[in-house]
Amino acid sequence: MKRLLYGLVARGLLVGLTGPAKGQYTYTTVDVPGAVATFASGINASGQIVGWYVAGGRNHGFLRAVDGSYSTLDRPDANQTIAYGINDAGQIVGLYGDAGGRPHGFLRDVDGSYTTIDVPGAYFTDGAYGINASGQIVGWFTDTGFRPHGFLRDVDGGYTTIDPPGASYSDAYGINDAGQIVGVYYDGNTDHGFLRDVDGSYITLDVPGAISTFAYGINNAGQIVGWYDDAGFRPHGFLRDVDGSYTTIDVPGAYYGTTYAFGINASGQIVGNYTDTGGREHGFLATPGG
Repeated sequence: MKRLLYGLVARGLLVGLTGPAKGQYTYTTVDVPGAVATFASGINASGQIVGWYVAGGRNHGFLRAVDGSYSTLDRPDANQTIAYGINDAGQIVGLYGDAGGRPHGFLRDVDGSYTTIDVPGAYFTDGAYGINASGQIVGWFTDTGFRPHGFLRDVDGGYTTIDPPGASYSDAYGINDAGQIVGVYYDGNTDHGFLRDVDGSYITLDVPGAISTFAYGINNAGQIVGWYDDAGFRPHGFLRDVDGSYTTIDVPGAYYGTTYAFGINASGQIVGNYTDTGGREHGFLATPGG
């Protein structure tokens, strides 16, 4: 199962999968000054972007403000910090490693304070990935049998396990204000995206013609982004629109089509990552209307 694992750093022309491209995007590269690699993973309605970068042999979280300036996010006493998601209030969730290298999820509040997110009884909590306006948080954990599961942390601090029917493993990555959740599950043969609706029902998300599909972000309109592997094992970003149609997202000039889409906001702006022809990782912001 292909996932963004703890300690692993994952690496627009639009081509419609079910028809012609629905629109054009203006692409902006997201690179933290001085970083050797940058990864953009979440965006809120105002256009604030979070992610992480590599510098000095460590992962550091970052917040990119709407004016393009960057702030480093390092949880105190952590050996690494990765920011994954941000809501409209500016609350940020992610992953940190403690002094012993053990992973934990975190919530960074608007006052800069950090709260640890650990699923009760878990062997590891492998990160908090998405947060909505009410403060519900999704992510994934590893149980004592080393099986990964998605989780939903409610505003009262209670946890719900997120496992689509038939899943051998599952991860939850994104949540919108209605409580719809997207993620990835493995059925013993391949990876599929999923949408968990507010009534607890699941819909499988498979990009047509793909050998695997990974859903990472969902906005309040129900648009979903993620990435898929084509028949040649090349990764491409995708947008799934509210009518169920899919559009491929490939950053122009990305090496071998290497594009990953991770987050989408209310305006349809998309953030993710791509690899250039020199093998360097960059974040990107795709803004509709280019």
